[in-house]
Amino acid sequence: MMRAAPSPEEARRHNLGTLLRHIHLRGAASRAELAEGMGLNRSTIMALTGELTAAGVVREELPREVRRRAGRPSLVVRPESTRVYVLAFDIGVDRLVAARVGLGGVILERRESARPRGPFDPDEVVGALASFTRQLVRRADRDAVCVGAGAAFSGIVRSADGMLRYGPNLGATDVSLGDALSRRLGLGVSVAIGNDANLGALAEHRRGVGVGCNDLIYLHGDVGIGGGIIVGGRLLGGADGYGGEVGHMVVNPGGRRCGCGSRGCLEAEVGEDALLARAGQVAAGRIGRDAVRAVVDAADRGDAVARDALCRTGDWLGLGVANLVNIFNPAMVVFGGTLRDIYLGSAAQVRSRLATHGLAAPRERVKLRTAELGDDTTLIGAAELAFSEVLNDPLEVLGRLRAASSGT
Repeated sequence: MMRAAPSPEEARRHNLGTLLRHIHLRGAASRAELAEGMGLNRSTIMALTGELTAAGVVREELPREVRRRAGRPSLVVRPESTRVYVLAFDIGVDRLVAARVGLGGVILERRESARPRGPFDPDEVVGALASFTRQLVRRADRDAVCVGAGAAFSGIVRSADGMLRYGPNLGATDVSLGDALSRRLGLGVSVAIGNDANLGALAEHRRGVGVGCNDLIYLHGDVGIGGGIIVGGRLLGGADGYGGEVGHMVVNPGGRRCGCGSRGCLEAEVGEDALLARAGQVAAGRIGRDAVRAVVDAADRGDAVARDALCRTGDWLGLGVANLVNIFNPAMVVFGGTLRDIYLGSAAQVRSRLATHGLAAPRERVKLRTAELGDDTTLIGAAELAFSEVLNDPLEVLGRLRAASSGT
């Protein structure tokens, strides 16, 4: 059957979302640039920006640098970053982060605390994040509106309902954290939860080193190893949202025991435990990102044990990258989290393994890069998840939230 053409109202709502997404991801743009980029005439753009300005999500102003040319300069449309924001959370093995992120991807304010390793206590995590949220919301402008909330979790997340199915390095199994956190925040928005590596891939694709690259793989190191895969500009989720668990790809059958119960997973050979075990006393008494960076720094200074540990870890990482390049033919592989440091210290080994085990055709144009967003990659990804609803239908979402807050 042929689909009916969209109604004028459907077209208007679609165009409002498209325009707002353009400003959110690409920054300020003139009406003329928006008209050209969206394929619409200037009068339509003027009407759309007028509606978004009245709703308080964008503002229009004269360009800061006016070029001398005939006619009036085209007004520039900018996101109202302090008036429209989301809450973003990053639930890692060793840390909890909460941030207020404004439209346009600007981190306005953040809170962070260390998280002791051990059993996963949902009440403790919800309590800590709710406390951070109260502080962040109190410091927002009085007329500011929270339009969403998103959380990055270091483990397997079911896409249908955000259920935390399994986090081997966090000790979490089948936890409905999103529902509990939504109720505790009491802001009238649901907390969407995604796998941290998937959200890292989204962030680097939209705002980081992968902008303009529609086929990339993001590899994230925390204690374990996760992956997010962008294919044709879209995140590869799988049937239930579990796609991208490349850390549990077996690269060394019979190798080191993995937290998932298998042996020789990429995570078991490349993760924090493996690197620190090989480095021995170099990182004695340390864990987490500081310990990984201590090994990399020691190797840079010429420590033979640290250098050997990093080289062996880089060999396994390179083998994993070769497998992924052979299967997915990405244009780019991005290393984030602790893998950013590990890759920078073992790039020669990674590239050597890729050259040896990667097929010539898919590897010939692939670029190996580090995350441009640094330690905030997964946090920014959580914010992008939170912005999804308002970018799809800005006026409906804003109207509903404002009506709820006023009690009407």
